[in-house]
Amino acid sequence: MPAASTPSQPLHIVIIGYVWPEPNSSAAGYHMLSFIELFHNQGWTITFASPASLGDHRADLSPWNVQEVAISLNDASFDTWIAEQRPNVVLFDRFMMEEQFGWRVEKACPDAIRLLDTEDLHSLRDARHQMLKKQLQLTKDEVDFTPLLEMDTLFDYMSPTDLAQREIASIYRCDLTLMISDVELRLLTDYFSVPYQQLMHCPFMINHERSAPASAPSWQQRQHFVSIGNFRHAPNWDAVLWLKQRIWPQIRQALPQAELHIYGAYPPPKATDLNHPSSGFYVKGWAESADEVIQNARVLIAPLRFGAGIKGKLLDAMRNGTPSVTTPIGVEGMVSSQAWPGAIGGSEKAIAAAAVQLYQDEATWLKAQSRTQAILDHRFNTVKNQGNLLYLLNQMLDKKHLAQHRKNNFVGQMLRHHHHKSTQYMSQWIEAKNKLS
Repeated sequence: MPAASTPSQPLHIVIIGYVWPEPNSSAAGYHMLSFIELFHNQGWTITFASPASLGDHRADLSPWNVQEVAISLNDASFDTWIAEQRPNVVLFDRFMMEEQFGWRVEKACPDAIRLLDTEDLHSLRDARHQMLKKQLQLTKDEVDFTPLLEMDTLFDYMSPTDLAQREIASIYRCDLTLMISDVELRLLTDYFSVPYQQLMHCPFMINHERSAPASAPSWQQRQHFVSIGNFRHAPNWDAVLWLKQRIWPQIRQALPQAELHIYGAYPPPKATDLNHPSSGFYVKGWAESADEVIQNARVLIAPLRFGAGIKGKLLDAMRNGTPSVTTPIGVEGMVSSQAWPGAIGGSEKAIAAAAVQLYQDEATWLKAQSRTQAILDHRFNTVKNQGNLLYLLNQMLDKKHLAQHRKNNFVGQMLRHHHHKSTQYMSQWIEAKNKLS
């Protein structure tokens, strides 16, 4: 890609959020905040709008001068509001927001660049979840990760599903879709035939000022295991159950004094009920500082059996110099030729054994810790990732370029025509119905 270029004048971006950003609750929240910081640093005007209710841990966006607006679904007031905003760019946070508001944005602001941030490929995550459920019905305990990773198998499973068809149609309808994982980008281009120019690999843009200092605790100063993740995210809850039922008992048998501290936003009663101090299994819930709890732990353990995107907890572990144990699903999109800073296990026994070795053996632990910087530099180069995004946006701000780009995306034109008509009439019917009730 050519050298990055910054738009020549301040712009206005409207972000339509699926939820209000919670960077301390989820990787998606952190990723969204990195976009806000980037656009703020360019001098852009930023408006964040969402139909969601306010979360308990939502970020304070005032340091970035973000205007926050509550919007409603199936309400024509949005059309007037978005037209008054006159945005240069509209960023849809996940495809569901494009489905709801994309036709309204195109109708009111036809010249605005329409970006989609998938966060992760929802249809991939759901397909893996369903495949895992079928496996567990037969095997009960062990998981074969091979079919969950093979693109041929995934395509065969995903392509007939309503969720994949909706999500990929949304990708076609937008001018550019930001993909956090290059694995998912290849799945879309090589199997679903999405044109490469419709996609951009945009992994986490790490704020290095937030990274842990070099004086992070040593192996001797740390103790216990940590696992962290929003309990509302199905892969995280599945990982907690696998830990509780199968993996932690094996670790605890080898390390009778060790403890596992489970952190995450929005723990339901079924999660807190798993708290069992006598076996060293502690469900802590919300962590004010993920960095602090990860830094003080000796090993982070993330036995993810399904999922998609990039796992923020594993990136946080690297930033804090904490070796981690995970699965082939966990490392997807994060490594290529680089060695993992910890261990990758494909079975409960392998995960438990690797966790015990990292915990007990300082030399193994230090070797794992030394691998973090190579991955951070290679995969999460902030300057490079930000520059590439600004370069593509600057290209699309040229009306002739944007017009040709849209003309080349004929499939997107067809999908917008049919989707927008059906969605418009359905939305107007719901709005009229709501007024009568």
